[in-house]
Amino acid sequence: MSAFDNALINAGIANYNLIYLSSIIPEGSIITTEKFISNIEDYGNRLYIVIARFNQTIIDNEAWAGIGWVQDEEGRGLFVEHFAESKDSVIGLIEHSMSDMKQNRDFKYKDIKYAVTGTKCYNKPVCAIVAAVFKSQDW
Repeated sequence: MSAFDNALINAGIANYNLIYLSSIIPEGSIITTEKFISNIEDYGNRLYIVIARFNQTIIDNEAWAGIGWVQDEEGRGLFVEHFAESKDSVIGLIEHSMSDMKQNRDFKYKDIKYAVTGTKCYNKPVCAIVAAVFKSQDW
């Protein structure tokens, strides 16, 4: 759990109550790949996210996580979350899933985009996360 907490701290989302969403991007959405900046006034708020997570406990093995997405001209789209022990594996899984998911819908999606991160387990457990943050909301 401490590896996951450390990954949340590094992602800037540790002090929120995380609400996991499915993978639908609403119309009008603009996606940026900037690091989320938390606000002390939001401490304890709900934070709506799509998240990919992979914990690794085996020394010398890697943990990789990634989120892929596609959008149409109106900003509607899809997210997909994957994890694996290599960057190439995560990217391959994202591209495969996105290609399949696009075929199941009648929208004209643009190119597949993705964000991935990884880390190596040296002497204690590690966790890789990528999160797509929607919004913070007070209780």
